[in-house]
Amino acid sequence: MIGRVEAFVLRRLLALPAPVQRFIGGTPESGDPIDPTIAMLLRVQRWRGQAGLSAGTPERTRRRIRRTAALMGGRPTPVGAVHDVTVAGRLRGRHYVPADGSDLLVVFFHGGGFVAGDLDTHDETCRLLCVSARARVLSVAYRLAPEAPFPAAVEDACAAVNWAFTRAPAVAVCGDSAGANLAAVACRTLRGGERTPVAQALLYPLADHVGEWPSRSRFRSGPVLTARDLDFFRRHYLPGPVTADPRHSPLRAPDLTGLPPAIVVTAALDPLRDEGEAYAAALRAAGVPVRAWRVPGMVHAFANLTSVSEAARRAVVEVGTLLRT
Repeated sequence: MIGRVEAFVLRRLLALPAPVQRFIGGTPESGDPIDPTIAMLLRVQRWRGQAGLSAGTPERTRRRIRRTAALMGGRPTPVGAVHDVTVAGRLRGRHYVPADGSDLLVVFFHGGGFVAGDLDTHDETCRLLCVSARARVLSVAYRLAPEAPFPAAVEDACAAVNWAFTRAPAVAVCGDSAGANLAAVACRTLRGGERTPVAQALLYPLADHVGEWPSRSRFRSGPVLTARDLDFFRRHYLPGPVTADPRHSPLRAPDLTGLPPAIVVTAALDPLRDEGEAYAAALRAAGVPVRAWRVPGMVHAFANLTSVSEAARRAVVEVGTLLRT
């Protein structure tokens, strides 16, 4: 639970005039323009001694991400109904039902570097998608590393999508960061089966564990996601030698033809920006219909910042709207 003092301070900060927020936030180390509200909140976090997402151990990292998500979550977006469910006989899930909607079921995989994140950290993200897509959303708590390293999360993602096929006439997949990786990998793994997802929506996906990308160097100190974080998450998810395996690096797949239409959204100030945009380009080159764009001034994990940034909120709502169409 977040403290009342933290919540009070956040409300006061968000009420400050934009010029004051811009002054407090300053300019990132990279010099790139950044959303002033997000910059201010990140500067306050650094003053409190918190930089990046990882916190030394998996459990401390999970607590940090849960606490930050609770603080930034804001007032929940109303939906028709929410039910906790069991997915594929063994996975925890949360089912969001719109007040009115279509037959589409969106299977959502949360971010958190394959180590952290849960149903609660991405509750508001799923609510926004449910309303904007006018579709049911199934959030899946896949197994986390290091207790369950690769390929456990991939197996869970595929099991969840196959389970969803038995519950809805149309199934799409969606995820952010590590969850977007799982959504992409599930689409390729299930390609050619009796049923495949009708669409894939990938928010700032981790697409390549082995390549060197300019954005990883440019934003190695963040904001939000750092090179240290990426190394921490990779070591726990992929404890052995890292090879160009498309089951963890979808950009390394030799053949991307026949995959579902894709929505790929990247953030301007994100180490994962370039590989996400390269994956969108690779899908397009393989003949996959792609809608892709970069959100200016935005940082990694913006799907968790929709209550404090209108630009972040608009981006998530746009994804939901495109899934609806």
